[in-house]
Amino acid sequence: MSEIGSIKRESTKNSKRVLFGVPRLGSSLVLGIEGFALFSLYVLGYGIDEFLVGFALAMGYLSIALGQFLLGWLSDAKYTKLGRRKPYILIFGPLLGISFIFLLLPGLFLPNMNDKSALFTWLLIWDIIFRFSYAVTTPYQAWMAELFPANERPQVSQVQNTFNFIGNGIMALVTLLVFTNIFEEINLTPSVIPTSFLLIVVTFGLIAVILFLLIVFLLPTEHRYEIKTDLWENLKTTVKNKNFLLVTLMQGISGFGWSMISTVMLTFTILVLGLGGTDYIIIAVCILLGIFVFLYLWRKRIEKIGKKKTLLYIFLLAIIFLPISLLGLVSAIPSLILGIIFIIGIGAILGGWYLFPYIIYADIAEDDEKSTGDLKAGVYTGFPSIILNIFQAIGVFLLGVITSLPKIVIGTNYFSIGYVLWGPIVSLILIVSYFYTKKYVKLDFDWEKK
Repeated sequence: MSEIGSIKRESTKNSKRVLFGVPRLGSSLVLGIEGFALFSLYVLGYGIDEFLVGFALAMGYLSIALGQFLLGWLSDAKYTKLGRRKPYILIFGPLLGISFIFLLLPGLFLPNMNDKSALFTWLLIWDIIFRFSYAVTTPYQAWMAELFPANERPQVSQVQNTFNFIGNGIMALVTLLVFTNIFEEINLTPSVIPTSFLLIVVTFGLIAVILFLLIVFLLPTEHRYEIKTDLWENLKTTVKNKNFLLVTLMQGISGFGWSMISTVMLTFTILVLGLGGTDYIIIAVCILLGIFVFLYLWRKRIEKIGKKKTLLYIFLLAIIFLPISLLGLVSAIPSLILGIIFIIGIGAILGGWYLFPYIIYADIAEDDEKSTGDLKAGVYTGFPSIILNIFQAIGVFLLGVITSLPKIVIGTNYFSIGYVLWGPIVSLILIVSYFYTKKYVKLDFDWEKK
């Protein structure tokens, strides 16, 4: 049992770690569909102008940056009968699933589906609500620092990411195999919702609601502890924490690269490698298996050599591997084989990186607790979202610039040369991340060894 000041962290069973991680399945399903299909739904399905849809989605990104900071910050403030984090999960977890249903099924609620102004207003309002509600993941994630000792957090993160990628895998298959034909149906008869689309959206929304409610009612409330400082003092202390700011900047710099990888990897397999049809199933299985295996392997490395050394190895693997995108210029290589190698390598890289955000801010919050006596896990979990969202937005914008470069013909495929150049460009970004992390960032603390 770990006991620091008045906070007790008892060793937990695997069942508790699995229960804590399972809401990530629901959140990844709804956020994945929202990110993957929403633009196409409102542009191709309902005929809304691309600029207006882009504006609405941009407002959604701003709301999630604000929400993740705000809910994390506020959840530190007051201990209730349900603890500090449960009240926010109880409110915003269900709202996440409900707003997802409203957002993707306007035809259930709007009387005139040919009214473009009403559809745009509906999209704007409900995407802001949905994205703000997704900030429930911040008090939920901050809860890790209170429920689990530091030595268990890599295992908890592995479980969370396992559910994340199960959700992402289901989402990708549903989008590719079901949704691609639905947008045309909606465009022809916007007042009629295809049954398969309706069932999938409602099911995914309800899964998100149920899984968040599950942990509210089944996980024990954390031990009561008092925070001696107020919200503003908590925020001031946080931004004065030099290592925290250095780690946040490291995540932001790396976010340039990670956002480009996650955004372009599927398009790369379609345009450059020319994969399609049943190839999607093979690719989805490969990335899921690759991520699950490497989540375990990287977690074992963390336990053996520590967080910082493991992260540096992940950066090195990415730096060496990502120029594989240049092989898209070689038409003699069988596309499916190259696609499998590519996607397993991406799974190894992302499976490692995604372990860290869940762990490091809980550890930094606990390290701060050693010197201040207060655990401010909410603000430590939520504040980085502001910077990270900015860096990720710039990364995606940069990817758009790169993939707008002149087109070339390789074999039977016709694509922008940027679709093969992004790999070495991301490698260069991660070289900066590697040396920055090696010199400035502290991820392992002496108290963890005790």
